[in-house]
Amino acid sequence: MTVTTPVPRPKPSRAVLRRGLKVIWGGIRTEPRPFAWAVLGSVLWAAATVGTAGAIGWLTDNVIEPAVLERTVTATGLWLIFGVLVLVLLVNVIGVILRRVYATIAGFNLQARYRRDVTRQYLRLPLSWHHAHPSGQLLSNAHADIEATWQVFNPLPMAIGVIFMLVIAGTMMVLVDPFLAFIGLLVFPGLFVANLVFQRFMSPRITLAQQLRAEVAQVAHESFEAGLVVKAMGREDEETERFRVATHDLRDSLIRVGRTRGTFEPVIEMIPTLGTLAVLGTGTWQVARGELGAADVVQMAYLFSVLAFPVRALGWVLAEIPRSVVGYDRVQHVLRSEGGMAYGTTTLAEGTGPASSTLEQVVYTHPGEETPAIHAVDLDVPAGATVALVGPTGSGKSTLTNIALRLVDADSGTVLLDGVRVQELAQGQIPAHATLVAQQTFMFDDSVRGNVTLGADSDDESVWRALRIAQADGFVGELPDGLDSVIGERGGTLSGGQRQRIALARAVWRQPRLLVLDDATSAVDPSVEQAILAGLRSASEGMTVLVVAYRMATIMLADEVVYLERGTVVDRGSHEELVARCRGYADLVHAYAREAAERAAVERSEEPGRVGEEGA
Repeated sequence: MTVTTPVPRPKPSRAVLRRGLKVIWGGIRTEPRPFAWAVLGSVLWAAATVGTAGAIGWLTDNVIEPAVLERTVTATGLWLIFGVLVLVLLVNVIGVILRRVYATIAGFNLQARYRRDVTRQYLRLPLSWHHAHPSGQLLSNAHADIEATWQVFNPLPMAIGVIFMLVIAGTMMVLVDPFLAFIGLLVFPGLFVANLVFQRFMSPRITLAQQLRAEVAQVAHESFEAGLVVKAMGREDEETERFRVATHDLRDSLIRVGRTRGTFEPVIEMIPTLGTLAVLGTGTWQVARGELGAADVVQMAYLFSVLAFPVRALGWVLAEIPRSVVGYDRVQHVLRSEGGMAYGTTTLAEGTGPASSTLEQVVYTHPGEETPAIHAVDLDVPAGATVALVGPTGSGKSTLTNIALRLVDADSGTVLLDGVRVQELAQGQIPAHATLVAQQTFMFDDSVRGNVTLGADSDDESVWRALRIAQADGFVGELPDGLDSVIGERGGTLSGGQRQRIALARAVWRQPRLLVLDDATSAVDPSVEQAILAGLRSASEGMTVLVVAYRMATIMLADEVVYLERGTVVDRGSHEELVARCRGYADLVHAYAREAAERAAVERSEEPGRVGEEGA
């Protein structure tokens, strides 16, 4: 059983704001140019917005009020009003376009960069790390968490423009009337306090919601992956209930988030409106006393009316910061994970014939377990030989193949490929010379050719040759488009045996010097398996074969058989030698033979007309 270590739910921190600002600053340093253009656009927009208030005040004082007093409107006055407002509007539009376009570019560039970093980290980390982390969790890290981290960049340039706007507007209001400016500017401390309280309540709720999103993705991924098992075992209701519980938890969490927003956002929106009313009331009183002009009151009231919406951008940024910090922490959990493999600089010569594989006193313990799965194993696979690993379930056969190809590193001991320690080989050298075909195959939603070559350039003849050796050319030739036939996600249009044969062709096409088969023909008919093994035998002059074997046909073709029990090599030799001197091996292969005979008998009895013929 795989032991998983899900990312712990982060606890709300009192320093969320400080940490959020650090995340934002890191994003700014990563994408300085788009962010600078976005801020420039925001400053233009802010200046134009405040300038509109100034323009309206100036037009009211110099054009509109004289026209009202004179009870006449001139064409010059109308054109002046039109020209001033269009000019301010044009600057405003340019600023909004720059702000929105480049803020979007900065945000999506950051998301793309971090998705690439996370993906590279996934590929760098060893299989043992992946075994300890659910796939749904990793999908959430690569998508939802990264999106949550950098969503703050959408309102951020606008918020910076709002700060610039407040400085200009505050200066203008003080110049018009300090007392009235003091009344109006009381709004902003109120907004700041309201946003701090909002953040304190929102932070734990948004933290929990983000974690629950990952848990829903994890449950959904497991259910989809195990669709065949769920249906075959009649577990649809149980899986539906499991998914219902996860989604209802997420629903309830998001409802709490929505309630918090619904409570605080109207209050935050109300505060600038109250400021506008206070300015209008105080300004009207001052106009009545002759202490202030009507144009000044109109200008200040308009300033507050246009500031009411933009000031909300500060609240948006503060509301996004907790979510950004949570997403960033979850992404950093991946990026800071230890366990990457170190590589050397040694390269193996190309085209030098089959490669040897040697394991000396290898010990390996699965993560989270105490008892070694492999204990002091010596295994020598000579160049050009075919060696079969045989043993009961759980004896460590698959683990040995993973160690031989350095999919995992042994805790101790020495692993050699062609006489070179695998840790000393340069990155990519082992896949270039050795290939594994596992029992559980993976097919891409691609053509047969794409699944064999994995996108590498190749001529069709080499692909057909690999398919012939794997006994897959027959059914591939019958597909509607041959090599160009798309076989669906995970090879859903093919049988298990057909998928295994295409996976085997994928390995043969690479012409490896060492071919490792981990029960790679378990879903193939015995007669087809014999043909595949014969084809490999004829084509194996340039390769060494290490095979995990269960069927007698496979075992009989091996030059040497290595028998394992409980992670230890018990005996080795030819099949005949082991049958004669190793009771455990003899019992196991006889059991394999009985099982194969019983299966063949069942298949014969199920053939049409077979029962009638035998009765006659």
